[in-house]
Amino acid sequence: MKRLALFASVLLVTAPALAAEWEGPQDPFQLYGNSYYVGTAGLSSVLITSPAGHILIDGASPKAAVQIAAHIRQLGFKLEDIRYILTSHEHYDHVGGVAELQRLSGATVLTSPAAQAVLETGKPNKGDPQFGNLPDMTPVASVRSVRDGESVSLGTLSVKAHYTPGHTQGGVSWTWQALENGRTVNMVYADSLTAIAGPNFRYSGDALYPNAKRDIERSIARVAALPCDILVTAHPDAGGLLERQAKQKQLGNAAFVNPGACVAYADAGREKLAQTLAQEAAKK
Repeated sequence: MKRLALFASVLLVTAPALAAEWEGPQDPFQLYGNSYYVGTAGLSSVLITSPAGHILIDGASPKAAVQIAAHIRQLGFKLEDIRYILTSHEHYDHVGGVAELQRLSGATVLTSPAAQAVLETGKPNKGDPQFGNLPDMTPVASVRSVRDGESVSLGTLSVKAHYTPGHTQGGVSWTWQALENGRTVNMVYADSLTAIAGPNFRYSGDALYPNAKRDIERSIARVAALPCDILVTAHPDAGGLLERQAKQKQLGNAAFVNPGACVAYADAGREKLAQTLAQEAAKK
């Protein structure tokens, strides 16, 4: 799992330097039906469209937010038509750009209760496994929490929240259905499932987040069990999204369909957790 090892090593640098590695240019593209990838080369963001308005998942870093806004306009959609911005987890590289995208769109931001305080204050949670490597962010206004299993509805759109903590305390994955040429597929925007700890955190037991190991184990199992035809991960490379996009010219949007993708992604997360626990045991 060379890709997983790369993500583990990069994530331990400071967040601004980390984000710069992933803010490279990436043209937006259609995923399936009304769903579009509008993120950068290394930071995912997905736009789900409808006549009643649009839903955006993740705002990436502050610098990437400018690209996301440009990508949405490039596709012919208006930022002012975004009604909701949903978040995966409360790290700088995934929600650092949310404040700017909210300012441009006027959208309401929806997240988990555990992530809400981080978004509203801009201050990292001291119980975050990577606390100490995370900078402050611009606080976000108009934040609401959603319940686990709650569906966010907008016209014909319905996007369901699945709490997936462990990488952070407030992680959320999202599912919806997309229709194209008479075929409906199950879309999954999966939060990070990697057990990556800062220098002072232990997944095997830490007073600031004692349920971290149990949470990430449950989240891994939960993502593996989701109905999953097309997977988008919070970092596109973690799920091979851009590799599939390279085949889009030949295969059309069917290039993204892979019913085994969520299971493979969960397996990679399980492998990383085992590595992290083994490293912690070796340091005792």
